[in-house]
Amino acid sequence: MDFSNNKIASQISLLHSKCADYLRTELSKKGLPNLASSHGFILFTLSKSDNPMTMQELSKKINRDKSTTTVLVRKLIQLNLVTSSPSPSDNRIKFITLTSQGKTYNEAINEISKNLNEKISQNITPEELQTFHAMLNKISRNF
Repeated sequence: MDFSNNKIASQISLLHSKCADYLRTELSKKGLPNLASSHGFILFTLSKSDNPMTMQELSKKINRDKSTTTVLVRKLIQLNLVTSSPSPSDNRIKFITLTSQGKTYNEAINEISKNLNEKISQNITPEELQTFHAMLNKISRNF
């Protein structure tokens, strides 16, 4: 079997594509909008915070620049998954908050993610998964 770097990158890309297809299908079954992973990461990040987050805080947490974060948040606002409100002390600062609909979306995503992780780990021992995870981390650090 050919284990060249090209083959490895191709397999990682194929796996990513299959996972994305699975997520799109499952979201569709639940009547939820198909969002980019960056949108999902924003919703997840907001769900882990007890307080509203500023755009700047959110940008840092999701590792995106502020203008990209603004575009992503605008779509989430349009879908009524988050709200944006000005800071009482400075109108230039916007606080982003998860809506009840955004919380429901996160609950559904958690269930879908759990099912995806179960699917990924079928027929693989815990030791193999641990080794695979460590190798993926090494590859990721190369970038």
